[in-house]
Amino acid sequence: MPTNDARLGTENSLPHVLREAIRALDGVPGELTLDFRSVGRIETGSLQALEELAGKADEKRVRVVLAGVPVGVYRALKLAKLSSRFSFL
Repeated sequence: MPTNDARLGTENSLPHVLREAIRALDGVPGELTLDFRSVGRIETGSLQALEELAGKADEKRVRVVLAGVPVGVYRALKLAKLSSRFSFL
């Protein structure tokens, strides 16, 4: 299955990067991997963007993989009931 990888850099805010990932889904053939190693915490805007990303990925049948997710961020995703919508590395 083809894969596209994206690193979430500190130069952009997480919600901005996630919205860019949503726009990039049109050109992704099967799987999109986002590297979360540099994400220390996640806020409401980012959770909303992740929810939107998950919905668009489902529509386009693209699997979204979140790599290197810190425990605190994973807990926030779990509480927001988003963890089941993504794969984790």
